Amino acid sequence: MKKFTVLGVLFLLPITAYLFFASGVNHFAKLPVLTENVLELNDFKTEDGKTKQLKDHITVLCFFGKDVESSYANAFNLAHEIYKKNYQFKDFQFVILTPEGVEDEVRILKTKLTEIENPENWNFVFGKPEAIEKVFQSLKTNYTLNDNSASPFVFIIDKDRSLRGRDNDEDFGVLYGFDARVYSEINNKMSDDIRVILAEYRLALKKYNSKREI
Repeated sequence: MKKFTVLGVLFLLPITAYLFFASGVNHFAKLPVLTENVLELNDFKTEDGKTKQLKDHITVLCFFGKDVESSYANAFNLAHEIYKKNYQFKDFQFVILTPEGVEDEVRILKTKLTEIENPENWNFVFGKPEAIEKVFQSLKTNYTLNDNSASPFVFIIDKDRSLRGRDNDEDFGVLYGFDARVYSEINNKMSDDIRVILAEYRLALKKYNSKREI
């Protein structure tokens, strides 16, 4: 009986170890910085004239362009799999860059988003197409905006205005952003990476508070 127990342990241990590490590679390291100094949003305003900043926030940065309705499916994927799970985390925000003149379309989308979760941290900001292009170019990715100043890819920006992503992704190599059209990519890769960066900041805050108590 003892012999079979030992054999069972020897058989199961490598499998258990593999599943443990394979399911959580990103959980044991910080999410890599791919681009530093992403351009701040100084040339953009919300509908009520306020500014939004990347600095000191964990931001999901999106580019919905002139044809907002064509991004509905992307927005709903993000709302269900990313926003709904994380929007109450302090300093977490969605920022969507859109051209001036689509305010009515944005209001319709925000109404639809209320059916999923309180959209208080969905921040739509408006600016000129040239300003949108400048921010997009500052990400230094291998993606491009279309003629409507839109992209299906969404990006994780940290509190220091650095683009975070994967530098050794099993499918893409360097993964700068996540294709919001692909539900599985948002539900798996992006959701995992958001957990990693939020855990990183939780740990940093915990260490900071511990030092203050000493």
